[in-house]
Amino acid sequence: MKYYLYNPLANNGILPGVPLEELKKTGAEPIDATKLDYAEFFGKLAPEDEVVMVGGDGTINYLINHVDCENLKNNVYLLGNGSGNDFLNDIGEKPGKEILLNKYLKNLPVARVNGKEWKYINNMSYGIDGYCCEVADKIKAKAPGKKINYTSIAIKGVLYDFKPGSADVTVDGVTRHFDNIWLAPAMKGRYCGGGMMLAPGQDRFSDKLTVMIYCGKSRLKTLMAFPKIFEGKHVEMTDRVTVITGNKIHVKFSRPCAAQIDGETVLNVSEYEAEL
Repeated sequence: MKYYLYNPLANNGILPGVPLEELKKTGAEPIDATKLDYAEFFGKLAPEDEVVMVGGDGTINYLINHVDCENLKNNVYLLGNGSGNDFLNDIGEKPGKEILLNKYLKNLPVARVNGKEWKYINNMSYGIDGYCCEVADKIKAKAPGKKINYTSIAIKGVLYDFKPGSADVTVDGVTRHFDNIWLAPAMKGRYCGGGMMLAPGQDRFSDKLTVMIYCGKSRLKTLMAFPKIFEGKHVEMTDRVTVITGNKIHVKFSRPCAAQIDGETVLNVSEYEAEL
């Protein structure tokens, strides 16, 4: 049996281009993922059963934090229809086709934030991207269903609202101090924030993570440099950008700020740790 786990609140309750009634005619079984106990569901599957996760980065993040993916006995696929799709960008795929996930769900890093632990598939990040997620959450709460323009949120944040701070960044026991930090993510993949190539040299199958520290005193210069991030060319600006690889990353900030893990907002973060 092939099971499709979908969110009825996303994409108007329809899988990408396939009405649920048409899907049922193929012998597949669509299941409302919002009403599912993941651990129980996967525990009862027969070895030959297959599962298709319909969604994006958040869907994968939920899976890896609720199921023992190191010991999966079933083929699990992603049918991308999310808004960010940083994972698909990283592996060179597009939404709308089924991608076998199993090999990507092993050897994942753990983020430790505010006394809790999460595995993640793409990134654990503090900075302007966390600010954008926080603002977007507030907009969604006031106007459910409203389309979010993350670019305009980021521009407003860079020019006016987001306040960069200082941080001590420790990688594999070696600590360095940085001021005027706009971004400080620990990357498993290359992409973050719906298309920003924050770590162009990162290989998700590597045994190391990449922390990219972006610093800048001038708001205007920071805004003008932002387009380079989408192409990964920001790393050439060595006067502003520092790239360090390692197995264990600890970042301690001068003030609390919003962070994000695979696009999910975490508020009031003063420090985080990421380990692979």
